[in-house]
Amino acid sequence: MELKNSRAIVTGGASGLGAATAAWFRKQGAAVVVLDREPGDDPDHVQADVTSADSAAAAVDRAARIMGGIDICVNCAGVVIGEKTVGRNGPHDLDAFRRVVEVNLIGSFNVLRLATVEMAKNGRTENGVIVNTASIAAFDGQKGQAAYAASKAGIAGMTLPLARDLAGLNIRVCAIAPGIFATPMLRGLPQDVQDGLAADIPFPSRLGDPGEFARLAAHIVENAYLNGEVIRLDGALRMR
Repeated sequence: MELKNSRAIVTGGASGLGAATAAWFRKQGAAVVVLDREPGDDPDHVQADVTSADSAAAAVDRAARIMGGIDICVNCAGVVIGEKTVGRNGPHDLDAFRRVVEVNLIGSFNVLRLATVEMAKNGRTENGVIVNTASIAAFDGQKGQAAYAASKAGIAGMTLPLARDLAGLNIRVCAIAPGIFATPMLRGLPQDVQDGLAADIPFPSRLGDPGEFARLAAHIVENAYLNGEVIRLDGALRMR
């Protein structure tokens, strides 16, 4: 599928990986509607809670009406916490664990299940493409990452079943598993902490640029034979 003249929704598109993806897609000639819980400056921004069935349904419907349909769904909405299973204050907070899974995993599925209904209406040899955001934490999560790693492992684990489910509708599904990227959240850390994180990355020894995530998402959209795959984007980093 060509990005030019395509119609995309990007969750979590008000900042970080989502904002970079929305910007790059537009540069390639795509129409983009950003779905984000936070209000944003984006001209085509729809406020939405991806964990809510009603909120997501209303947002996807509005996006489809704005663009005249949906061809692409990129799910970047996500949250992260750091908490050990047993810490100084006792066991891991269950509500915190649940929240991470609800936003990262259930939220992604919630939006894509609705977007695919719109894609199926396109009636083409290729009706749509889904790109979800996993993480290398899905494969080598560190201590304190039980909730985040579980949510991202869920993203990775549902990639192939989704691709198989949606094959009959001519819709492809892939996921990107990014390593350590220079998102606004990470940029807020002290420089020495950022440098320490970058030093662990074999090559190139730097934080990932959100634009690199965006360009990979674009390649997935345009490469018609990519389906059912989780692609690591991490400079060969393997976390310990």
